Amino acid sequence: QVPLKPGRSLMDWIRLTKSGKDLTGLKGRLTEVTEDELAKHNKKEDCWICIRGFVYNVTPYMEYHPGGEDELMKAAGTDGTDLFDQVHRWVNYESMLKECLVGRMAVKPIAALKGEGFKSELMSIMLYSKVYIFFLYFWFYSFDWFQTDSLITIVIYAKQKDMDAELVIVDCQDKRLRGEIIVGDYSYLVEVGKCHNLQLKCKTFSLLVNIAEKVGKVEIILRKNDNIHWKMLGQPLESHNTFIKRTDRGPFYRKCQLISKTDVTHDTKLFCLMLPKSTHLRVPTGQHVYLKQIIAGTEVVKPYTPVLPFLPLDFKELSRHDGAHIYLMIKIYSCGLFTQALDHLQTGDYISVSNPEGNFKKSQVQTSEDLFLLAAGTGFTPMVKVLNFALTEVSCLRTVKLIFFNKTEDDILWRNQLEQLALRDERFEVQFVLSQSTKDWVGKQGKISLPLLSEFVKRSRKDSKVFICICGPTPFTEQGVQ
Repeated sequence: QVPLKPGRSLMDWIRLTKSGKDLTGLKGRLTEVTEDELAKHNKKEDCWICIRGFVYNVTPYMEYHPGGEDELMKAAGTDGTDLFDQVHRWVNYESMLKECLVGRMAVKPIAALKGEGFKSELMSIMLYSKVYIFFLYFWFYSFDWFQTDSLITIVIYAKQKDMDAELVIVDCQDKRLRGEIIVGDYSYLVEVGKCHNLQLKCKTFSLLVNIAEKVGKVEIILRKNDNIHWKMLGQPLESHNTFIKRTDRGPFYRKCQLISKTDVTHDTKLFCLMLPKSTHLRVPTGQHVYLKQIIAGTEVVKPYTPVLPFLPLDFKELSRHDGAHIYLMIKIYSCGLFTQALDHLQTGDYISVSNPEGNFKKSQVQTSEDLFLLAAGTGFTPMVKVLNFALTEVSCLRTVKLIFFNKTEDDILWRNQLEQLALRDERFEVQFVLSQSTKDWVGKQGKISLPLLSEFVKRSRKDSKVFICICGPTPFTEQGVQ
């Protein structure tokens, strides 16, 4: 993020979109845009961008964009879908930019294919692709369902080894059943909705998920509302029985209830959200979720990394960390539109929570001997589960060190718990570094730098394999990587 000028906050942008001002320059007229026409609008004072087939005039939005004008200009006059998905996939651009919509991209005509050789080669490629995709479906992904008088059992055959609870997401809501199996960057989806002889009243359903880890079989068991014999499982929805990249699926949300909200520091709180009883979801280590709120009639979405309810000295203490709750440590900004809305939530209120996303791989930690965690402020949040995983499940680690940067002592999250954990586990060490310390501070001072890191980031032995995780504000991470 970059500092924005006064009067250029998200709330200011929402006000502008509702002012009735013409933000497209076309006086409300939608147009069909060719590639040549799109390419002409590639300057800051005249910038059009295409996202998923729709063209937006983002010129009025330039000064309001949290990532700065330069980021938007990377896609000026072009199709920015791939760039958008890499950086902002969680943002509801349709809601944010609806008043900037210029129109659709024109459909590009397909040139006639010429030449028997080319045609034959093309047919061979198409046939090979179809056979390969069929093989994937046949060998890895299929499902079936069975019923008794009181139960419905859906069985998904993923046939992948080491299937665990984090790779299975099941939701029964809004009269539809959705079961997703994660396979690396891809996922297999079973998704059905209500039909004339299917009574999918999810609020009264009892949901049970059984996972056969060694063979990759997943059972989803639902309790019927009555003893009626079902003739079919349900009406297949658009994405039913598909195996595609996870990033190609639209974000999926469920409403979670706020159970508690407790102070961690003077400006940071721990939110406990309860998942619906008809949801099976485990957020993997190193991954995040998106929270979605309607603010002033506009959907606003922000990413957060779930933490544990506390940093246990004995990791068997996590009795409430049972998959029924999600814990989020969130800093409340005085001028932050989204965090202020979260802070005003009352116990019992609901907020939409997405499926997990992220590229972190546990294997990166499992094959290391020295683990260093560099965190600044709430960049500490993804380190919580990594720390838990490292100290409980990775026996080859010799050292686990957290270098935690903050402005003042009052800003340090879970300081006492971290210090207690360092006393309890000899492999773990924590170093606090302050940039605005008082004269009473006896620890390290300053910001992230090569001399400071050189003092702390040291191998336990000459050739040990090191893995480093870093998270914090953009300047911090960029300086740290450099």
